[in-house]
Amino acid sequence: MPKERLKHLRQEYGVHSLRKADMHEDPLVQLQNWFQEAVDRQVPEPNTMSLATVSESGQPSIRVVLLKEVTDLGVVFFTNYQSRKGQELALHPQAGLNFFWQPLERQVRLDGLVEQISAEQSDNYFRTRPRGSQIGAWVSPQSEEIPDRDFLKQKLAEYEVRFEGQEVPRPAHWGGYILVPQQIEFWQGRESRLHDRLRYQLTDNGWALARLAP
Repeated sequence: MPKERLKHLRQEYGVHSLRKADMHEDPLVQLQNWFQEAVDRQVPEPNTMSLATVSESGQPSIRVVLLKEVTDLGVVFFTNYQSRKGQELALHPQAGLNFFWQPLERQVRLDGLVEQISAEQSDNYFRTRPRGSQIGAWVSPQSEEIPDRDFLKQKLAEYEVRFEGQEVPRPAHWGGYILVPQQIEFWQGRESRLHDRLRYQLTDNGWALARLAP
């Protein structure tokens, strides 16, 4: 892309506004409300969220994962515990999440502590996955180097034979995490880049809501 074109590539926001008076007292309920609106408005893959973790040396890394549940405690997602993000969460059980719903000109940012959910909860979700995805959890040594694509095809064939005619069990290295937020920020795009930002901060007395400068 030409440099000059990139400089001028921008979109003016202004579809909605954000007022403290309109926000639910519980930010997780507010998140559910915004998520449902994104679903109702048919935003493509509204459950995609960027997950940021940090390595032992302090190097941040980020990738897209899928929201699977919002509970009274936090936000649930699933992955391979031995993946890069799993290893980083084992070292530093803190993370950030970010939703971006472009058609609604909205973002939600969550910062908090991360812990594994129970094996029973992970089992229950695993049973709802398509069989191909279940087998895929056994096939892929996520984040490790592999020689080529044929390596995965061979492993897939092996596990299809192994589990033929039976239910695929959840591998012990695969399961769910919950991010328990300590801070949640709701961002609404506004004119002239003077965006609305409302932050919920967890305190000893519950959630405190404040407006931030854009």
